[in-house]
Amino acid sequence: MSSMPFDFTPLLPAGLPPAAPRWTGRVKFDFTGGNNDSDRLPLDDLVAAADSVLRREGRTLSTYGLNSGPQGYRPLREFLAAKLNSDAGINCAVDDILITSGSLQALDLVNGTLLARGDTVIIEQDCYQGTINRLNRLGVTVVGIPLDGDGMRMDMLSGALDGLKAKGVRAKYIYTIPTVQNPTSTIMPVERRREMLRLAAAHGVPIFEDDCYADLIWSGQRPPALHALSDRGDVIYVGSFSKSIAPALRVGYIVAPWGVMSRMMPLKTDGGSGALEQMVLAEFCTRHFSKHVPALRRALRAKLETMMESVKEHFGAAATFDDPKGGIFLWVTLPENVDTQKLYQPALAAGVAINPGAEWSVNKAYGRNRMRLCFASPTHEEIHQGVAKLAEVCRSEFGVPA
Repeated sequence: MSSMPFDFTPLLPAGLPPAAPRWTGRVKFDFTGGNNDSDRLPLDDLVAAADSVLRREGRTLSTYGLNSGPQGYRPLREFLAAKLNSDAGINCAVDDILITSGSLQALDLVNGTLLARGDTVIIEQDCYQGTINRLNRLGVTVVGIPLDGDGMRMDMLSGALDGLKAKGVRAKYIYTIPTVQNPTSTIMPVERRREMLRLAAAHGVPIFEDDCYADLIWSGQRPPALHALSDRGDVIYVGSFSKSIAPALRVGYIVAPWGVMSRMMPLKTDGGSGALEQMVLAEFCTRHFSKHVPALRRALRAKLETMMESVKEHFGAAATFDDPKGGIFLWVTLPENVDTQKLYQPALAAGVAINPGAEWSVNKAYGRNRMRLCFASPTHEEIHQGVAKLAEVCRSEFGVPA
């Protein structure tokens, strides 16, 4: 027999993303991803919740639906319905909610239901990389709308909708992260939300609202969701427990009218999202969510202070940023001669991981000298040391900071 390994390369279809490198462990100073503060993970309470719910209902794990049906564990959906009503103003029934394997599966289900190759969607110019990548792979035309300090600009949205209408094109949806936007951390005011709804209604375009960071506003006070402000049933809403509890649990959810929910569910062919995670979350959240999240916010705000102080100390006037109102990211602008995509590799070699801005923007030229830094996972000391090391590398590569 031949000892040569089988070559799968000729069998691979066109259009696959580039091959993944082997994982060699996390770098010393990791400012990437949507990771959270491990010290604030409510481990003891999660352990107690797991023990309690498994002893009480563990034998339901023998069935795929946990006796709750295909939309997910009913006690978790009951918690969500009450939470969304009190926090975001969303008046939804338990059966308006579908539990998903993280918000990424929710994105895939919405896209799989509404989009075909060649369709057009409107999104924020600087936006979640996972959304941008998915739309590109689907062969969808993406129209990016610039943001300001209050989120997506409505004058630019109006112009884009009018321009598409003149071409006979109807966008399939307007995708927005209006509450603690990723990566800019902006929060869209109520009046701008109402204007977005007005424009969407005038053009017959639904809104796809991604609300994954809304629990992490420092003040604890958020504007009502777009879903709550609409009386037309034209907003599909997505949320997640990844940022408020733990990313590795992989539990997200969709709130949508039954007419579109019923078309998403046949696409969710995974036999149901992780049942144990749903059971533990329902048990934990009912008892502890309202106490856990404020403590998490305080810890994250303190780390943000450390991150901003460190960037100011080591980059000086060469780096500019807005003080985020919540979330886990700092969106930093560097001088125009800095290309953060080219900064990435030497920084990584020095033990610092960053998210280059071009990966988080529809406008690659605009994102070229920007970077997204996650401050949630590193310790305060790691933030200080990592930013100092990043400034050294940037100075060596681009002469910035001087």
